[in-house]
Amino acid sequence: MDNLMATVEYVGDLRTKATHLKSGQTITTDAPTDNQGKGEAFSPTDLVSAALSSCMMTIMGQVAMREAVDLRGLKTEVVKIMASSPRKIAEIKITFSHSSLQATEVQKQKLKNAALTCPVALSLSENLKQTIVFNF
Repeated sequence: MDNLMATVEYVGDLRTKATHLKSGQTITTDAPTDNQGKGEAFSPTDLVSAALSSCMMTIMGQVAMREAVDLRGLKTEVVKIMASSPRKIAEIKITFSHSSLQATEVQKQKLKNAALTCPVALSLSENLKQTIVFNF
């Protein structure tokens, strides 16, 4: 398979183990407690929500490097809202915060634009509401 990047194994009890082939790093997922699981790890929908935040930060980091802005200390809070029929992610709320970001208003706008146009954000369904707040 071209571009094979991971393998995923079902290990039982609604749990999977994904292995990133290049690094060997693994991620365990677990079904949430409200969907017959143990809730002892990220659920697959949790990972989608966290991946959106991580992708936004990564693309912001690329802009920050070009703009000589130090993003260290940038954090997000991620909220996932599920719909029940059909069961799917209805909304992802991400709040960015940085207590002492040293950037001009133009640079801040570039960072915001980068976040909102990251590959994950653009790949998710237009029916999935993305509520993004920037506190910096």
